[in-house]
Amino acid sequence: MIRRLTENDHGQTFSFLKEEPSFNLFIIGDIEAFGYESDFQQIWGEFDKKQNLISIMLRFHDSYLVYAQQEFNAAGYASLLPAEGTIHLSGKSEVMAQFESLEGLNLGEKKQMYFAECRICPAAGTSASKSVQIAGFEDVDRIMQLRSTIKEFAITPSRREILVQAMKSKTGRTYYIEEDGKMTACSSTAAENSFSAMVVGVCTHPEYRNRGYASETLKALLKDLMENENKIVCLFYDNPAAGSIYHRLGFKDIGKWTMFR
Repeated sequence: MIRRLTENDHGQTFSFLKEEPSFNLFIIGDIEAFGYESDFQQIWGEFDKKQNLISIMLRFHDSYLVYAQQEFNAAGYASLLPAEGTIHLSGKSEVMAQFESLEGLNLGEKKQMYFAECRICPAAGTSASKSVQIAGFEDVDRIMQLRSTIKEFAITPSRREILVQAMKSKTGRTYYIEEDGKMTACSSTAAENSFSAMVVGVCTHPEYRNRGYASETLKALLKDLMENENKIVCLFYDNPAAGSIYHRLGFKDIGKWTMFR
């Protein structure tokens, strides 16, 4: 049985999600920040005959995320997805594989990435000559402009709204380096919650690469998250070169993640 989850289900929901907390960072963070009743977020849960929770689907704006540890009713969740337009869906690769086998779903372009987590904070670096700053609301458009220079990034209409919302709810932050009055590199977080955070949007403007700027923003971010706030930090990557950098900073692969965008 699949049904909408409410505040009354919170204890059971979090017990289930915390069995794999890194993989459920997005769902945990969004529930902590926005609860179970909002116009941009909904949560469904699937229960077995003994009323044990066995899978969850989250809608956040136009994106959907599904989590399960075992066999689940993928077709049941598919019936809740938009009937028109491209479906933005993500989750552990083994979970997403069950949606790929369904007919009639207009899934977006598939992207599979490694999922890594870091539990040991790297030492602060000194390679960048520019100081790292924390972005405010006045920097949102500059962040979006920098991200738009990266061809691998999918900049959808809702991305700016999500960035602003993350700042307001304190579920996301951005650290950046500036040169010649231009934001040249940044690292951001998303879905921050009481014990973990997801690193996103690590990038450098094409004209300022190979100066260590992105690494410095990430190191500063990790220091605050891990040393000062005692959080586990996670990220996705699909580029082997980027992966080697993250591994040197202390990240370890724990699985794969699939996104349809």
